[in-house]
Amino acid sequence: MLIVVVPGASSAGGDADDATPLVGVRRVGQDVAPHGVVGEDRSVRWVWDDTAHWYSRLLADGVRVERCLDLRLAHRVLRDSLTSAGSVLARRASGPFDAPAEQGDALAGPDAPVALFEVRAPRERPDEAALLAEVADQDAALAGPGPDVRAAAAGRGAGPDVGPAHARLRLLVAAESAGALAAAEMRHAGLPWDREVHDRLLTDALGPRQGDARPPRMEELAARIRAELGAPRLNPDSMPDVLRELRRNGLPVTSTSKWELAGVDHPVVEPLLAYKKLSRLHTANGWAWLDRWVPDGRFRPDYVVAGVVTGRWGSSGGGAQQLPKQVRRAVRADDGWRLVVADAAQLEPRVLAGLARDDRMAEAGHGRDLYQGMVDAGVVASRDQAKVGMLGALYGGTTGSSAAVLPRLTRAFPAALGHVEAAARAGERGEAVTTLLGRTSPRPGVGWAQVQAAALGGAPGDDDAGPAAAGSADPAGQEARARAQSRAWGRFTRNFVVQGTAAEWALCWIAEVRRRLWALGEAGEPSRAPAPFARRPHLVYFLHDELVVHAPEQLADAVAVEVREAAVAAGRLLFRDYPVDFPLSLAVVRSYADAKG
Repeated sequence: MLIVVVPGASSAGGDADDATPLVGVRRVGQDVAPHGVVGEDRSVRWVWDDTAHWYSRLLADGVRVERCLDLRLAHRVLRDSLTSAGSVLARRASGPFDAPAEQGDALAGPDAPVALFEVRAPRERPDEAALLAEVADQDAALAGPGPDVRAAAAGRGAGPDVGPAHARLRLLVAAESAGALAAAEMRHAGLPWDREVHDRLLTDALGPRQGDARPPRMEELAARIRAELGAPRLNPDSMPDVLRELRRNGLPVTSTSKWELAGVDHPVVEPLLAYKKLSRLHTANGWAWLDRWVPDGRFRPDYVVAGVVTGRWGSSGGGAQQLPKQVRRAVRADDGWRLVVADAAQLEPRVLAGLARDDRMAEAGHGRDLYQGMVDAGVVASRDQAKVGMLGALYGGTTGSSAAVLPRLTRAFPAALGHVEAAARAGERGEAVTTLLGRTSPRPGVGWAQVQAAALGGAPGDDDAGPAAAGSADPAGQEARARAQSRAWGRFTRNFVVQGTAAEWALCWIAEVRRRLWALGEAGEPSRAPAPFARRPHLVYFLHDELVVHAPEQLADAVAVEVREAAVAAGRLLFRDYPVDFPLSLAVVRSYADAKG
């Protein structure tokens, strides 16, 4: 049975009428007690507009949902995917399931940098008619050989290499929805955090808490900075003011970055760099952060699933995407529990090997460190060279040490390097590229096209292109600008295909870990996590290629085994029998800092 949660409905209804394109649909109002709907019926499939909104209500009542279909996440995929480009959903005018702005224009105006890591958050709530229309249109958009949207909601679907493009797209929709469930559960359970340890860390680094005033150690450094620069009223928190005073003292700097200041010989550099480091700690994870985000010994970040255009997660608050080393000691398992920390090694290069079917590159990483495997194969002289070269290949590095290594990698791994190069060339032409499962990159916006047309001296239809496309007062400058912009978009699409597919692997990994953890059952003394996870191992943190599980001590080793096997299963789900490995670095620890070194 499919349970469609209808915003604003006042009561539960019976099965939907014949006009609804799904059989056995039950519409559930937001005021209905969830236990009576879920019960022990594992055939129930929740369909709603936004998992974060609805699932939090169920979790608050101690109810875990096995699987769901998140219409908003699926809409974003289906709206833009080349696989579903001919569907009614893809051609529909903007509505409540769409982002506030057309993503292509938001990403790249004429001069704007490509916002590959821009976080998108929802927002308009659909009414009942819009929700049911969305269900129908998604069902049609995912039509094709194999299961329909209902099977996607159930987590079923053919593997990407044995079915058509629509089968891969159905897998992506299912994985996105499973990820949304996991994100809501991580927020509900919370990352265990020792406030006393955190307070001691802050006190040791900053001095005793001074309310809203600047901490003592920072005040001491501020006084030194003012004295060295001869600026008694300088506010060291104002980087423009600091930069002005540095120049007034004869220092030829263009910024206050660590890398530029490190090469400056002046007594102000040491206290200024120390001040900036403490300021980052105080601002990002100081006492105010601790009070706001860890009031009860649990850090509950607001994850934004697929908040980045590549499908990576973002965070709308709390800084979940960056927990600095200074505070990781405070991330501590409850008494009688352990943290199982898993980190996928060289995820993006391994994904590229699978995407491109590059046998030699896959072999280099078989059962070992991929970069060291490149050294052992005689491709490069050192592991550092291998790493720098691959980063250049993935992100379009054309200068420095990465550029020096790229020719060797291209000769050794022509399929892999050719794959990202082809994606880059497509982006330079303004074309879209896709991930393995069918997530499609945005195309550049109108401003991009205007610049390209201007460089060509005007293109057909340029009467409507605006002033940027008119005339050729500076042909050389226009051509240089167009080339730079074209290459920038090429760098975006180059990485999109790899980072997006890596995000898909991570989603499948999360979904498999989540399923396996629940199957392990309960053990030991209850933790401080709320129901239904108080005595069960549960996910508590995720960052791109890293997972943290909070587990009863008795189950910690079993959890480690399941997490590792889930990574293998995720690789098989995406790449079937192709021999690309996804090894994990695993640690069972009491403190997160012990796993990270």
